[in-house]
Amino acid sequence: MTLPNYISILRILLIPVFVASIVYYVNHELEVYRYLAIAVFSIASLSDALDGYLARHLNQQSRLGAILDPLADKLLLVAGIVVLSLDHRPSLPSIPIWLTTLVISRDVFLPLGTILISYSGKTPHVQPKSLGKAATIAQMAVILWALLKLPPAGLTLLVYLAGLLTLVSGIQYVRDGIQQLSEEPWQQFLPYRSIVSLSQGRPYLL
Repeated sequence: MTLPNYISILRILLIPVFVASIVYYVNHELEVYRYLAIAVFSIASLSDALDGYLARHLNQQSRLGAILDPLADKLLLVAGIVVLSLDHRPSLPSIPIWLTTLVISRDVFLPLGTILISYSGKTPHVQPKSLGKAATIAQMAVILWALLKLPPAGLTLLVYLAGLLTLVSGIQYVRDGIQQLSEEPWQQFLPYRSIVSLSQGRPYLL
C-alpha cells in the first residue's frame, strides 16, 4: 500500500463526515456544521491533487491507485451534488435535479462502457480528458459556492457551466468507447494507428 493510496482511502472516509455535516447543519442550523462541511470538502478536494502529485514524483503509481483515485473523486462529487440537490432552503441553496442526473448518468456510463469493451475481448483505454478535468473542477466549484452561500446568480452560472462541461466530456468518452469497440483487435497495440494501411489484410506502418 502506497502513500497516495492511503490518501485516496482517507478521501473516501471523509465522504460520510461531509454528508453528515450538511445534514446536521440543515437540521440544527448551527453554522459550525456548515463550516465543517466546507473544511472537509476542501481538504478532500485538495487531497486529490496531492495524491496524484505524490504518485508521480515518488514513482508510486499502482493499479490499486488507478482505481481508488477516480473512485474517491466520483463518490465525493456525487455525494455532494446529490445532497445539495435536495430542497434544504432556506438553509442552503438547491442544485438543479437535471445537473445531478447528468453527472450521475455520465459516471454510470463510463464504467458500463469499460465493461462492454472488456466483454468484447478488447482492452479498454480510458484517457483523462481536459474537458473531463474541467467538468470536475466546475462541479467542485458548484458545491463550494452553494455551501458558502455566495450570490445565487454566480451559482446559476456555475451550474450551467458544469452541466455543459459534463455533457461534452461525456460525449467525448462515449465517442472514444465507440471507436474502441469498432477497432480491430490488432489496432489497439499499434502506436501510430492513424498512419496504418492495410495490404492483403495485414497491418503495415507507413
